[in-house]
Amino acid sequence: MADEANRSAFVEIQGRMIELTGKLKQVQNQMHNKEGEKKRAFLTMEELRQLPDDTNTYKSIGRMFVLEPKSVLMNEQEKKLKDNESAIAALQTSKEYIEKQMAEVENNLKELLQQDPGLARQIMSMVVT
Repeated sequence: MADEANRSAFVEIQGRMIELTGKLKQVQNQMHNKEGEKKRAFLTMEELRQLPDDTNTYKSIGRMFVLEPKSVLMNEQEKKLKDNESAIAALQTSKEYIEKQMAEVENNLKELLQQDPGLARQIMSMVVT
């Protein structure tokens, strides 16, 4: 009876760990994408700063280019940079929260395996074969 309860608890903990691992990977991928967007906006701003103020600048919209003043393009890039920085900060907070949850699940798993060494042997025999 207790053995069956421990086995179902293990399966539940294992499912939770798999779920959290997937969420962590998703957040890390989003952070990576936002870092790339932030870098692109920063590099674009650096290139625009080097241009004289009276230079014709164009904004890409789909397959079309629209004439825009340099100041408008600079403002758009600054906004993208700030938006990406705030998104990265929010994702970092989510990442830390998920990592804490994963540590808690790992501790629960360790406690379960310490309580029932027979379950640990069964799991190891399943992994080895």
